[in-house]
Amino acid sequence: MAAWCLLLLAALCPALVSCAPQCPCERPELCNPITDVRDFEVYVFDTGRSSWKFYDWSKVTTVATFGKYNPEFMCYAHSKGARMVLKGDVPLGNIVDPANRTDWISEQVDLAKKQFMDGINIDIEQGVKQDSPEYYALTALVKETTEAFHREIPGSQVSFDVAWSPKCIDKRCYDYVAIAEACDLVFVMSYDEQSQIWGDCIAMANAPYKQTLGGYDDYLMMKIDPKKIVMGVPWYGYDYPCLELTHEGVCKIANVPFRGAPCSDAAGRQIPYRIMMKQLNSSTSGRMWDDNQRAPYYNYKDDQGQIHQVWYDDPESISQKAAYVREHGLRGIGMWNGDLLDYSKDPVAQQQTRDMWNALEPADEREP
Repeated sequence: MAAWCLLLLAALCPALVSCAPQCPCERPELCNPITDVRDFEVYVFDTGRSSWKFYDWSKVTTVATFGKYNPEFMCYAHSKGARMVLKGDVPLGNIVDPANRTDWISEQVDLAKKQFMDGINIDIEQGVKQDSPEYYALTALVKETTEAFHREIPGSQVSFDVAWSPKCIDKRCYDYVAIAEACDLVFVMSYDEQSQIWGDCIAMANAPYKQTLGGYDDYLMMKIDPKKIVMGVPWYGYDYPCLELTHEGVCKIANVPFRGAPCSDAAGRQIPYRIMMKQLNSSTSGRMWDDNQRAPYYNYKDDQGQIHQVWYDDPESISQKAAYVREHGLRGIGMWNGDLLDYSKDPVAQQQTRDMWNALEPADEREP
């Protein structure tokens, strides 16, 4: 806008000018919304560390910001043609009332405009009973949020995070078909798949191959458009203290109930990929591979002599799942989260990090 026009606007409507968000980028055009629709999405969750400077920006298409807002980050993402979207979360009991729902959506749209964001990722992982007031309110929330963002920020993207399977995982009995129809993308969180362990209380893979892909089969059988589905993979694993390590190498874990199941992954703790790669070198077993779960794992002893078993995903296990994305025409792939790799200058770490980023994209999708 020309300088004389801004002066005239300030004289006629000073309140409007004072309330208008000021672009924090050196190049003002970087505050414009990203409207390009990519054929293949690489969806990154960011938790607010400084790692974003070292992401593989030749691949990233969307960043969901789960950390503190950083205008420098927004400008940089836009300079790479990548969307940056808000995190959207609200107690479902608060939005059963349509007026409350409208207020929440208006707040999110206003915040997105203020921060020059390109949409919102709705991350509501709360238990919902089928046909309850919350069940219908959640679907309405997604539909109304999408309509508001598309109207107020043309070209914006609204995504919704779903469990690894539509079968009421952790009591999340959502109307998945209606939700997928209402928004632009559904991000399938194919991890924490041992949140409810109904069989033996033993350490297992965070995202077993057959179980993971069976969840996508179920979503596709519901006739959800594959071009709306983004596969989520974990860049972290689980460290389980073993009550006993059998001769067959099975790690028996403590019974920690969760939502009716007798045991769960809460018997262990989440551990970042960067930490595991360092720990692997001093493990008692070295990297091992489970053919049934198609996942790597290793054993180690802590300072007190306690045996631990760590299950995780690495380029081999991730690339096998990523092949499903290509074979079934899914929209893309992403991870929780982009900050869990080692972005230091150590040559070994740099190669490990490159391999993890490269595993995300099926070979046919990569740039020549």
